[in-house]
Amino acid sequence: MSVNDPIADMLTRIRNGVMASQSVVAMPHSKIKAEIARILKEEGFIEGYEVVESDKPGMQTLRVKIKYIGERRERSAVITGLERVSRPGRRVYTQKTDIPWVLAGMGIAILSTPKGVMTGQRARQLGIGGEVLCKVW
Repeated sequence: MSVNDPIADMLTRIRNGVMASQSVVAMPHSKIKAEIARILKEEGFIEGYEVVESDKPGMQTLRVKIKYIGERRERSAVITGLERVSRPGRRVYTQKTDIPWVLAGMGIAILSTPKGVMTGQRARQLGIGGEVLCKVW
């Protein structure tokens, strides 16, 4: 199946997995998706991720393990919201002074910069702007 916006597809799969209380969500692998998953792991939004060889030769699958808090009946996901900002039809770029804050610092903005994919806070520290990929809280 062909997807026009693979990052939005990734975020939607994670969002649907959280709503269905799934522990693992699988999706086709790409470098940008793996970098977004790495940032989500570093910031504590997911438990982990792994790249697995798919059934088809030459294809890989990215498995994201969703992080939950609480006991069995009262458990809730750490991720409460995901929002795609920049889309293929409308790219959103920001300067170093205009990097958005998400929930007054409780969430993160993920940017694609000339120095790689990173959080908005890290981009502010380095003094660089870039394309705002998504917001997570």
